[in-house]
Amino acid sequence: MKKLFPIAICGLLLFMGCSKSKDLFDTPVDPPSPPGPVTPDSNDEISANVQKVFGTTFDPNQDWCTTTSGEVKITANASIQTVQLLVYVSEPGLQDEPVTSMRVLNEATLNGQTTVTLYYDAPIDNQGLFVAFISDSQYVLKKVVNGEANINDAAKTRALPAGLTLPTGEYSIGVIEDSYAKQRGWTNELLYELSDYSAQRMNATPYSDELTAAFRAMVFSYFKNGRSYNNLPLVKSSGFYNENAYPITTGEDPIIVSPVYKCDRGEEYGNEVWNSDLYYYYFKEDDMNSASDPVAYLQSLPKYKAIPFKDCFGEHEDDVINRRYSYALMYFGDGTPSLGTKGSYYFPVGYKIGFMVRAKTSSEAPKKQGELYGDGRLNNKINSWPNFSSSHLGTDGPRLAWLTFNGKKIMCFESGTDADFNDVILEVEGGIEIPFIPIEPEYNKYTFCFEDTPLGDYDMNDIVIKAVRKNETTVEYSIIACGAYDEICIKNINCGVITNDAEVHALFGKTANTFINTQGGSEVCPPVTATKTVPKTFSFLVADNCPYIYDMTTNIEVRLSKKGEDPHGIMIPNDFKYPLERVCIKDAYLEFNNWGEKTITFTDWYTKPVAGKVY
Repeated sequence: MKKLFPIAICGLLLFMGCSKSKDLFDTPVDPPSPPGPVTPDSNDEISANVQKVFGTTFDPNQDWCTTTSGEVKITANASIQTVQLLVYVSEPGLQDEPVTSMRVLNEATLNGQTTVTLYYDAPIDNQGLFVAFISDSQYVLKKVVNGEANINDAAKTRALPAGLTLPTGEYSIGVIEDSYAKQRGWTNELLYELSDYSAQRMNATPYSDELTAAFRAMVFSYFKNGRSYNNLPLVKSSGFYNENAYPITTGEDPIIVSPVYKCDRGEEYGNEVWNSDLYYYYFKEDDMNSASDPVAYLQSLPKYKAIPFKDCFGEHEDDVINRRYSYALMYFGDGTPSLGTKGSYYFPVGYKIGFMVRAKTSSEAPKKQGELYGDGRLNNKINSWPNFSSSHLGTDGPRLAWLTFNGKKIMCFESGTDADFNDVILEVEGGIEIPFIPIEPEYNKYTFCFEDTPLGDYDMNDIVIKAVRKNETTVEYSIIACGAYDEICIKNINCGVITNDAEVHALFGKTANTFINTQGGSEVCPPVTATKTVPKTFSFLVADNCPYIYDMTTNIEVRLSKKGEDPHGIMIPNDFKYPLERVCIKDAYLEFNNWGEKTITFTDWYTKPVAGKVY
């Protein structure tokens, strides 16, 4: 029987001395020399090494856990097919800046049931739990309160949203003007507006706190906010863009549009949204199809002003969700209107509705002035400005995306060039239909990081495992990286190819003393994955459920660290960017030591990596 040497006082995962001499992102690291005879390290040696590496003393109550567990009782109705338990979290973005995301913790197919309890493991540092109630035609997000979430039966259809009363009296065209596009050779378009929009502005019922939280969590998790995010692939994956992105009138109710949000960094970019107006146009599909040039036909249609944004938003307001006012679209008949043409709040059935944002900013005029259509095919003129034509969107890319959740139709407009599709967001209610567009958040990941030797370098990449809970009884494990020189196997997964005696290097088709996915600029190996069936009550916080490593060269076993032990094995409840080879975790994450020194502080340390220090 092989002898197992203890690691630390209760030995689980050890952090050792790390190289601080250079950035290793682009320079492969030579493996160390083969180990000599194995001798057990004393607790004093281990403690001294930890002190030397980290330069501090860790809190004796530190349990190295940033995860909480629990259960949520969910009550659905007969129409709901699937429920997902989601967590709203902060995580590193594309530039390692913090961004917010919704992640799936667990899910269940109901198969006719109306109640289910889902068990979860979530980051301690989270911004709330939500439950998504999903069917073929709806996606309803509800916040978890006191460990419960339920969906009420769908509200009855109303001719008008609650609290709104249509303006009384007659309203007619009072102003006709040329579009900015005329300056660029587009001569067949005229813009129409009423003489006064103050009477058209209806006071809207503000969103509840719960809906505001759900709105922010879902919209900005899906369309991440920021100039570095290209959300165009998400828009195109829905199939509902350009010629396919036209809602259809029902002929029954008025069409109500409510501005909800803007983010234009006005003081920096000239208040582009605040200085813009929303326009719309409408047509019969048969008329467009019979035209020799459908795009030219759409360009020639009358465009009607619906909303002056400066009447709805504060000039310097940014990143605020607030439904204050609503406006009803008006139908002015077919053909070309004239001054005095009267409008109706009711559209005939079967018309398609298109939208356009007219930018009137004086900043960098006239090149930033123009009509920007949701249907990108109509944008070639304004998009001749280099910043538009060279953007992710191109000259004919869509500028409008739709989301549907909680019974709401959300119109997300890209008014600039960065393709994040959340410069101005509006809710559209009443007499239009759009397809149900499902939202599909990604699964939460749990990252297990191990140090394989008692006196190691604490880069925490000797073995890196990532796990995903796919549903109540399925967990998917993936071995991501191996920065160990020794022969290593992973215990306690024991499914698929990841058996208890499978050597990790061999699973990747490599020999021992090979670094795998720990060095920048080296070969990237695909993960080794296996799927395991687990009980419904499964939790990663139960020690018997967690993977651990066994060094076959030294006969040393390394498990997750417990309270009072040195941090030689940790589980991080997100898609953790682990340190590069020979980069100490305290240098890759500058708040790690702060967290280690005091358990209750800096619990989100793992969301703030140092650029060039992580894989």
